[in-house]
Amino acid sequence: MSRKARVLIMLVIIEAALAGLWWYLARYGLANPDRVAPNFQEVVGQTMGMAMGALLGLGFILFFVAARNDRKAAQGKRQG
Repeated sequence: MSRKARVLIMLVIIEAALAGLWWYLARYGLANPDRVAPNFQEVVGQTMGMAMGALLGLGFILFFVAARNDRKAAQGKRQG
C-alpha cells in the first residue's frame, strides 16, 4: 500500500473519530443543559472545528510529503 493511501486512510479514521466525539459532546450538552455552561455548544463547536481543521491542514501537507516519498521510492527501485 502506498504512503499516500495510508495517510488518507488514517486521516479519514481520525477525522471520523473527532466527528464522533463532536457529535457525542453536542448531544450531551443538549441532553444535560443544567450540567453544562450556557455557551457549551459554542465552545464545543469552535474547539472541535478548529481541531478538525488543523488536522485536515496537517493532513494536506502530509499527503504531499507522502506523494514525494512514493516518487522517490519508485525512482530508487528503477535505478537500483
